[in-house]
Order: sequence, then structure tokens, then C-alpha cells
Amino acid sequence: MTPDPAPAAPPADPAPQPPRQPALEDCCLGGCSPCIFDLYEESLERYRTELAAWQLRHPAEPPHA
Repeated sequence: MTPDPAPAAPPADPAPQPPRQPALEDCCLGGCSPCIFDLYEESLERYRTELAAWQLRHPAEPPHA
């Protein structure tokens, strides 16, 4: 009789990474819609939501271990 194969490793679930904040000089000051800073704020909000969900799945781990 052959031994049962080892269970598959759980899928990787790394902590989300924060978006890179644009530098002031990244803005063209042209009144774009959306502005690069608007896009950053949207990304930051998405990151915070994803981080909160990740922290619920990994309560004992720091987010950027």
C-alpha cells in the first residue's frame, strides 16, 4: 500500500502592498480629471480595504512581514 500524498500547500496569501505615492512633480498642474493624486487616493482606499480583509484572514501576522 502506498502512503497518501502530502497535502497540497495552502495558496499564497501575501499582504497587499500600499500604492506608491506620486511626487508633487508627477502632477502636470493641468487640471486633469482624474488627476494622478485622485488615482492615488482611489488606490489607497482600495489598499486599505484589501489590507483590512487580509488582516481578518491573518490576525496574528503583521501586514508586511
